[in-house]
Amino acid sequence: MMQNMVGALNSALDIILQEDKNAVLLGEDIAKDGGVFRVTDGLLAKYGEGRVIDTPLSEAGIIGTAIGMALGGLHPIPEIQFAGFMYLAFDQLINHAARYRSRTRSARSVPMVVRTPVSGGVRTLEHHSDSPELYYSHVGGLVVVEPSNPYDAKGLLIRASHMEDPVVFLEPTKLYRLFKQDVPEGQYEVPIGKASVVRPGDDLSIITWGTMVPVVKNAVEKKGANAEIIDLRTISPMDESAIIESVKKTGRAMIVHEAQLSFGAGAEIAARIAEKAIFELDAPVLRVASDSLPYPYPGYEQYYIPNEAKVMQAIDKIMAE
Repeated sequence: MMQNMVGALNSALDIILQEDKNAVLLGEDIAKDGGVFRVTDGLLAKYGEGRVIDTPLSEAGIIGTAIGMALGGLHPIPEIQFAGFMYLAFDQLINHAARYRSRTRSARSVPMVVRTPVSGGVRTLEHHSDSPELYYSHVGGLVVVEPSNPYDAKGLLIRASHMEDPVVFLEPTKLYRLFKQDVPEGQYEVPIGKASVVRPGDDLSIITWGTMVPVVKNAVEKKGANAEIIDLRTISPMDESAIIESVKKTGRAMIVHEAQLSFGAGAEIAARIAEKAIFELDAPVLRVASDSLPYPYPGYEQYYIPNEAKVMQAIDKIMAE
């Protein structure tokens, strides 16, 4: 059936609640109102207030409660309304959720999936527009996932719900209703830690994820470039082999992400390419990202976020090397 990302995520949560009696949803306004973006719409009526729970306005409380639920035998899936608000729960995620397996020598784990909308491009204010994948990817013990389309979103969320470790599941706000895709009605999984080759090519490898995937696709098509587009899907663990294999084939690597350029995930990818494929490169690795500044007011975000024009200019630059 044709679904946008909101519908695909709702379907995934429905399947998770059906198959796992220990699965519990919790978050601000997710029950009665169906969440700020209606991802959990209709689930309260189907599963009841004991499994779809409205919480107080306290991100640290939501994540702390979810950790306790997970340690107590449940499988919580908390929602944080916007990624910028999740910083209030950073201590719970970093010092507790991420460390329990290591702390207890694998005797205990924290099976939970933290969902939150990320990234901008929809004229929201700064705390509603962050791309925080690097903060969580830097931490050992957390899995970080960011889908770019409805099919992957459903399959990755179902897969994440079957893991025994905490997953930070980032959902690009701009892609929630941007387009529809054929999504199977039933259960299926998309593997975590495995990238997708969105478009094969021989002259240039473009590594990207989240909101930038459709931007890169459109830019490559408009340029008529023979570029291979790799959608990481999972930031941590990263599919290093897919990146290196592609770069060794094409000889050129460009990384495009919406998060700020400095110290971003793109720098980590560039470092791995330098370590594993530097002698196959015909040009320096090129990064395209947002400026290393706080997220601007809505009227300026079109100058801040990478767009098709910036990607096309970058293609011209790297191909001229």
